[in-house]
Amino acid sequence: QVQMVESGGGLVQAGGSLRLSCAVSGRPFSGDDMAWFRQTPGKEREFVAAISWIAIRTYYTDSMKGRATISRDNAKAILYLQIDSLKTEDAAVYYCAAGRKYSGHYSSTREYKYWGQGTQVTVSS
Repeated sequence: QVQMVESGGGLVQAGGSLRLSCAVSGRPFSGDDMAWFRQTPGKEREFVAAISWIAIRTYYTDSMKGRATISRDNAKAILYLQIDSLKTEDAAVYYCAAGRKYSGHYSSTREYKYWGQGTQVTVSS
């Protein structure tokens, strides 16, 4: 059974930083492209960042370029997302995604088979 457990969310002041983690078990980790998405109430889940399985390629949504870093530790089977200079508009539930189907674009939610339960990020002004 695949388990993906996010952690690291919380309440942060605007301008602060957070590092989100996603621990994966029950499936091979190192051969899988992975991603982070986020969602706010009433809105669709949106792409944040993605990383190739050997961490050579990374991709970011425009609003996160220069502020976020996606990384992975294949030995520990953990995916990370470091977000700096947090803005109030970054507040959302952040989800990690795995099990890429390679049938569409890396930024599409339909591209991933497995999801974590989410971790809440709240940013105060």
